Amino acid sequence: MSIAFLLTTLIVCVTPGTGVVYTLATGLSRGRRVGVAAAVGCTLSIVPHVLATVTGLAALLHAGAVAFQVLKYAGVGYLLYTAWAMVRDKGAMDIDRDTGPATARQVITRAVLINILNPKVTIFFLAFLPQFVSPGEPHSVLRMAALGGVFMLVTFVVFVGYGLLAASVRHHVTGRPRVMAWLRRTFAVSFVALGVRLAYSG
Repeated sequence: MSIAFLLTTLIVCVTPGTGVVYTLATGLSRGRRVGVAAAVGCTLSIVPHVLATVTGLAALLHAGAVAFQVLKYAGVGYLLYTAWAMVRDKGAMDIDRDTGPATARQVITRAVLINILNPKVTIFFLAFLPQFVSPGEPHSVLRMAALGGVFMLVTFVVFVGYGLLAASVRHHVTGRPRVMAWLRRTFAVSFVALGVRLAYSG
């Protein structure tokens, strides 16, 4: 496994995007355990994209403009819905809200939905993984799957770091409704911006 692959993977994972924003918001509002749950959800959402790349579905999706557009705008709609729900439901940033197992499952589900409905991720893997597999290499499918697994591992570690970092500062905003309202609006705007960027992507 090349250093280039590891460095590229690290840069991609660290770069702020939909998953990072969601993990930060969750860690800040729910604490460490649920922040880690968000990281788990974001990592799990990579599985279908890797499988799509390995099986060649990504190439088919890229060639099929209608399928790509339908999936893309479903993702845009969910991002905008998430932003609207965050602004509307003040409990979305309530640090005193229950953080039991049910909430963790809900966070994982939302993280998966937010990331799985972005066809650009599939296209990214289509362009990214084959670069690190030599043409005609034996067991190339297994190698791409292994590279996808490494990407998921790095994603999990980075996102857990984001979640724990956000959770570590949550107590500094305890009892400060204005700060929480400002943060809620900021995350909502971030989701809107990500949705708009996805909508106008190629």
